[in-house]
Amino acid sequence: MTTTTPSKVAGAADYLDQRTNIGTVVKNFARKVFPDHWSFLLGEIALYSFVVLLISGFFLTMFFVPSMGLTTYHGPVASMDGQLMSEAFASTLRLSFEVRGGLLMRQVHHWAALLFMAAIVTHMMRVFFTGAFRKPRELNWLIGCLLMILGLAGGFTGYSLPDDVLSGNGLRITDGVVKAIPVIGSYMSYFVFGGEFPGEDIIPRLFSLHVMVVPALILSFVGLHLLFVVLHKHTQYPGGGRTNTNVVGFPLFPVYVAKAGGFFFVVFGVLVLMGGTMAINNVWNYGPYDPSPVSAGAQPDWYMLFLEGSLRLMPGQAEIVIAGYTLSLNVLIPAMIIPGLLFTFLFVYPFVEAKVTGDKREHHVLDRPRNVPVRTGLGVAFLTAFIVLAVAGSNDLVATHFHMSLNAITWILRILLFVGPVIAFWITKRICLSLQRKDRELVLHGHETGKIVRFANGEYIEVHRPLNEQERWLRVNYDAHRPLEIEPAEDSRGVRRKSYKQDRRWQKLSRFFYEDRVEPVRPSELHEVQGHGELEGGPVAAELNS
Repeated sequence: MTTTTPSKVAGAADYLDQRTNIGTVVKNFARKVFPDHWSFLLGEIALYSFVVLLISGFFLTMFFVPSMGLTTYHGPVASMDGQLMSEAFASTLRLSFEVRGGLLMRQVHHWAALLFMAAIVTHMMRVFFTGAFRKPRELNWLIGCLLMILGLAGGFTGYSLPDDVLSGNGLRITDGVVKAIPVIGSYMSYFVFGGEFPGEDIIPRLFSLHVMVVPALILSFVGLHLLFVVLHKHTQYPGGGRTNTNVVGFPLFPVYVAKAGGFFFVVFGVLVLMGGTMAINNVWNYGPYDPSPVSAGAQPDWYMLFLEGSLRLMPGQAEIVIAGYTLSLNVLIPAMIIPGLLFTFLFVYPFVEAKVTGDKREHHVLDRPRNVPVRTGLGVAFLTAFIVLAVAGSNDLVATHFHMSLNAITWILRILLFVGPVIAFWITKRICLSLQRKDRELVLHGHETGKIVRFANGEYIEVHRPLNEQERWLRVNYDAHRPLEIEPAEDSRGVRRKSYKQDRRWQKLSRFFYEDRVEPVRPSELHEVQGHGELEGGPVAAELNS
């Protein structure tokens, strides 16, 4: 008989488990099953990019000086030598040219920020088009929207810190937007900048927001987002054996632990490669910020281009004077109302769709975008408006690179901003309905084989190969929602219902969503077609064998 002495690690684990009961939590969590699909990696890319942001950002904070105090620069950058600049800009130059690995970390940090926002946007696109925001995940969708806004805030506060000409111009635009707020605009500008623009406090305040407030909020919401993913279980794409009551996939441990760990190093390696080979935000080419000049060809990072483009497309004459106060609509509409409409659409859409659908069930199987034509069309229309605004944010570069008139480009983009989303919606909806009809045809008639058969009575038919069970299930297992049915305007006693007008409005909106639809194939239809003799293995085979 042999006895084994428990290791120190096992003893420590047992000690911790007896006092926290963490073993049960780890055991249950490790058995959690997650579906496997490449699009689910978009959220992981966002998470890993944020981790890289924290690592590189911690390095940068040790050398950056968040001060607007003036100093004369003397260093290896010959073009900047002897120039008067802020401590923030001078420390950025020292970090880039005198700190070992400083320039690499700056560029890795910037590329990670761009990838973080790109992953969030594409992840939310996947969630929107597949209906992953439906019950019980409405709150998680709102958290995702907040994370996107926090990402915008983090990017804005970050690229404004070097205090170069490019970031200073962005702050100048911000000052104009704040001052355009009726009545309190000028007071808010003095509060934000600590006096007349540019003041002496904005860089330290942005630094505090960028390194403490925004990351803390993002970490909190990311943790809450992941908690909801675990509680609600992960959504899965439609397929054989996948229902709202199960999850088809692999356990967290050891499969996804290994995958996630390896994928983190892939993302980290790609960002380091980009930071080491692709120059970005070379502030020494712009010089320290001076309120008097405005450089040409200045654009913010891609995720802020829609705001820049909105401002550029707005005519400059839209000002109204009310009771002595100037209402600058040429700033308020593009900088506040248009972004407000875009974000409001994202926040309220899950609840609007749930209302017009009248569906209160839980959904864990995703939609195919073609099976929800209006939702897909609205999503494409939203992206079209975003792309038009982003292109407008670089209208000067488009004009110089393609030798076109700046005014002509501006007017074309103004028209496209209103017409483009409507056309995109209509085309997308028609494509989705056509794809649904194609699916219906495939289910009923199968795949074309090119085989022509002649019966004894002289009839010619083309033989089709029937779909297998997986293909058929994918094309018939979806809900074709119908417009809402409401109660009559008057009840049985002839009393008019108070909520009738509201119900009527929701019914009209429901018709917009679901009046044009393609019903899935019913079993009776499929049985009828199979008896007609077009499919292999049916009456055709019997006729040929007789």
